[in-house]
Amino acid sequence: MSSKKSREIDKIADTIRDLATPDIKPKALIDAVRELHPDASKKDIARAAFLRAILSAEFKPEDTQALHDIASETRNEDSD
Repeated sequence: MSSKKSREIDKIADTIRDLATPDIKPKALIDAVRELHPDASKKDIARAAFLRAILSAEFKPEDTQALHDIASETRNEDSD
């Protein structure tokens, strides 16, 4: 992954951190992320969500499951 792509994934991950709450539905979060990152692919959002889940696990374990669900759902949509 290029450093430019990596920086974009980091930005998307930060957006996910800011928008994600334990009760948010994956589709709602994906739509909100896309409003701020219109060029982001579902794959980019899934990568960013997995990154955020990994980074959050240590500090905000209650958010980790919601982020994992979002990343998984986005990834599964890509395979459809």
